[in-house]
Amino acid sequence: MAEATTISAELRDGTGKGVARAVRRMGRVPAVIYGDKSQPISITVDRKELSLLADDPRFFIHVVDVEVDGQKHQVLPRDLQLHPVTDRPMHVDFLRFSANTRIVASVPVSFINEEESPGLKRGGVLNVVRREIELHCSPLAIPQELVFDVEGLDIGASIHIQSIELPEGVEPTTDRDFTVATIAAPTLMPVEEEEEEEDEEGLEGEEGEEGAEGEEGAEGEEGEGGEGGKEKAESDD
Repeated sequence: MAEATTISAELRDGTGKGVARAVRRMGRVPAVIYGDKSQPISITVDRKELSLLADDPRFFIHVVDVEVDGQKHQVLPRDLQLHPVTDRPMHVDFLRFSANTRIVASVPVSFINEEESPGLKRGGVLNVVRREIELHCSPLAIPQELVFDVEGLDIGASIHIQSIELPEGVEPTTDRDFTVATIAAPTLMPVEEEEEEEDEEGLEGEEGEEGAEGEEGAEGEEGEGGEGGKEKAESDD
């Protein structure tokens, strides 16, 4: 698990669209902290500070310490509403949790030692079936990514979830040993295109020969006509 990030927040008085608009005009974002069998707390956070956190693709699996009036709340972002045009944060929900809390988190996958894979060296393709994997675990035990090793894998090989050892207390939401990625065969150029090119070249050659024969025939006829005319002129004399 990555180290928790601390952000400051202020208590928010009142709820509703009017209050939310006023908060946003001040450069802040309305938010709420809920969960762990405690009363929800309405707060506001700095928009720029929240935007920096939200730009991280691991935003929803990153633990955050929200400090409100000197008290820290250990939370996990669970929902983020963005403006449909500007993509600015409009509202965020934070889940307060305890050591006994278990959630479902989507964790990204990555791959190492691709240069040591015989299949990839031969032109094979790493076909990623699942770019994220849902895990059931405590917010304090969420891995930031799942790393799979492709060293020694040839074309046709498959990588399954059981190829790696998950941290203690972390398990997939699916019981079966599902496929995460495969080493697929390289893509070849279609043979039909090459055949079409050869046919076109053949046609061009035939047209060239026919054109040459036509020219020779025309010259021959012209030559015969010329000699006949000369003989006729001589007989007249």
